[in-house]
Amino acid sequence: MRIAIVSDIHGNRTAFEAVLADLEQSSPDLILHGGDLADSGSSPAEIVDRIRDLGWQGLVGNTDEMLFAPESLQEFAKQSTGLQPVLAVVEEMAAATREALGDARLAWPRELPRVQTHGPMTLVHASPESAWRAPSPEASDAELESVFGSLDKPISIYGHIHRSFVRSVTRRTVANTGSVSLSYDGDRRAAYLLLDEGKPSIRRVTYELDKELKALSNCRLPHTEWLAMTLETAQPQMAAAMSSN
Repeated sequence: MRIAIVSDIHGNRTAFEAVLADLEQSSPDLILHGGDLADSGSSPAEIVDRIRDLGWQGLVGNTDEMLFAPESLQEFAKQSTGLQPVLAVVEEMAAATREALGDARLAWPRELPRVQTHGPMTLVHASPESAWRAPSPEASDAELESVFGSLDKPISIYGHIHRSFVRSVTRRTVANTGSVSLSYDGDRRAAYLLLDEGKPSIRRVTYELDKELKALSNCRLPHTEWLAMTLETAQPQMAAAMSSN
């Protein structure tokens, strides 16, 4: 069985359409989404509507939760000093995304689960305990085993960090899907994960970045210069967010 996992779309319709075209080539039997569908992009409503029309199963990500439960962002910010300098920027972008989505679309992710299990694989957004905290690709084998050890399947897959990898650790394979949008690994292409008969691999998909940058400049989302820099550099741009605030 071939399972594709598409995560962290972040409202990037241009990248998402390119991934859909690539999925026709990779021909998975099942497609799952890993959350973080709408926030921080030019086309939040279009992405939510398309995912729902496609009928993909999936789970809730931290920015999905932030949209329907703003207090979750505040709670995480209290525990994360790194978020404090950009908290106002994140909140302003989230408010604009909520307005673009409307109440009916915001109600849908409330019903999404936090875990998906299919065959030998368990999918979470960040970790089994939290949609907000996840190990990095540089985490030790012991840390990865500690984070994902509660999952009873031999393959643990997550998103959230926007940096794809596949690792074999003591008792399991751990893989990160990467992100459709806002890559942090220096590669501007969209990423998703393909699990083929239990073997995970990362697929990278080129998309029309200039088209998405134009869409960002024409949308009503604030702080799009921060997002544009992230898309162009494929690296996080906290300094840009701080200077724009």
